[in-house]
Amino acid sequence: MFATTPLRVVAVSAGLSQPSSTRLLADRLAAATRERLTTGQDRSVEVRVIELRDLAVDIANHLVSGFPPAGLREAIDAVTEADGLIAVTPVFTASYSGLFKSFFDLIDNTALTGKPVVIAATGGTARHSLVLEHAMRPLFAYLRAVTLPTSVYAASEDWGSSGDAYTEGLPSRIRRAGGELASAVLGRTVSGASRAPGLDDGEDAVVPFEQQLAALRQG
Repeated sequence: MFATTPLRVVAVSAGLSQPSSTRLLADRLAAATRERLTTGQDRSVEVRVIELRDLAVDIANHLVSGFPPAGLREAIDAVTEADGLIAVTPVFTASYSGLFKSFFDLIDNTALTGKPVVIAATGGTARHSLVLEHAMRPLFAYLRAVTLPTSVYAASEDWGSSGDAYTEGLPSRIRRAGGELASAVLGRTVSGASRAPGLDDGEDAVVPFEQQLAALRQG
């Protein structure tokens, strides 16, 4: 890849309402990622948010016909060709939405291999936050993506909250997730480390992210 090629970050939002807290969370995660990507390197950054609500009819038609319309095909290509992905869904019946799942059902199960992904969800109550772990992580593990350590759940009460002495507020979690995605896109470990393991390093040596991706692709 040439140094002049833009870094591409795509956020997928499965919100149904307008305005949507799901879209708002996708926008904020994308902005946090862009901010970190544009710091300390010269390549331009392209950010795109895909609203699945606008593609709902095309997704349904593709599921039954096997032929994606041009707009849906372009959205799928944008996701599979992105350097980093942000995936955000509202919680429906204690899981991701049907629209969210239907879209990712259309993506080949090897097309996201090694791609760094931030997962996020919105809901009316914090009790549904485990949807990130019991539903979304397994989905992207099946798709062979690299799901980053920090996931972001935003309940209704999280908006406008800065947290307290014992918990991180939503803005802090968004910044941390955006930083992890930016580090992964730039080929570092999610902690930001980029050095190669030395002779004195043991089993816990830091492995560069590009080596992690190469191992996944070979596997």
